[in-house]
Amino acid sequence: MRRSILLLCLVHCLALHASAQELPSVKQILENVRFEIPQFRDVPLEVGEITETSTAGLFEADLTVAGNQSYRILLADGRLYILAADPIDISRSAMQLAQLLEQEQEEMARMAVERDQELARFSAGMPLRGNTDAPVAIYEFSDFQCPFCARGFATIEQLLDKYPDDVRFVYLHMPLDMHEWAKPAAIASVCAASQDEEAFWNLHDNYFRNQQEITTENLLEKSRGFLDGTSLDMELWTACASDETSAAYRGALVQVEASLELASSYGLTGTPSLFVNGQFLSGIQTLQVFEALVEQYASQ
Repeated sequence: MRRSILLLCLVHCLALHASAQELPSVKQILENVRFEIPQFRDVPLEVGEITETSTAGLFEADLTVAGNQSYRILLADGRLYILAADPIDISRSAMQLAQLLEQEQEEMARMAVERDQELARFSAGMPLRGNTDAPVAIYEFSDFQCPFCARGFATIEQLLDKYPDDVRFVYLHMPLDMHEWAKPAAIASVCAASQDEEAFWNLHDNYFRNQQEITTENLLEKSRGFLDGTSLDMELWTACASDETSAAYRGALVQVEASLELASSYGLTGTPSLFVNGQFLSGIQTLQVFEALVEQYASQ
């Protein structure tokens, strides 16, 4: 895989007032660093073991700031260089770079296939919209209280309307801690899905469409209203959605937490987070972005 883009090759070049034949002491190094970088003056600094590199006269070490932020430093000819990223190998030819890029793309494609297969296994039996045999699978880790997710919901609706045969969509729970009613809503929707898939989508749609009207206090009341006219056994649903001592509630909670754990294993931190045939998309996307991916995958 290619290295991260080098933001700044050399952030600071500090005169250490030492000859090229000898290295200054760590004390002298730190005194000069603090003089040149005022924001470092009142925080703990530590220089790790100084070792000589393969280049004669060039030494390297780690500079740790405040005990938790580390920079690589180079020392040579009485000067210290603080690096913002690892060195970049610039010796590779255009042909070698092309080969590495091809390998990277192959690896990304392989990982996307594996993610798509894992998501398919995880979501087996969950409510699904669209064509179950569609060539394009969209998995969205989402939060019913997230305003960005509510905006993205409308785009997914448009996409499903435009490509009824080519797309299947699965909602996966990722209620964020900052949203008070998101997790109870996720549990309530799982409880609905355990009886009737359409009841799940009824809650899904109404949570997003009526997001501004819902609070922690009125969530259950609002949910009952959204479910009015469905085939649910409301007594069973209420026990599942609100009785924390019931086996049904605990089972729904396990499902929500399993989804959260899967999101965490992918390194997801915000919603909405989507995977289209395993390809990751972060945040709100335009209809055009989805259309391009659907056209690409549907034609393969």
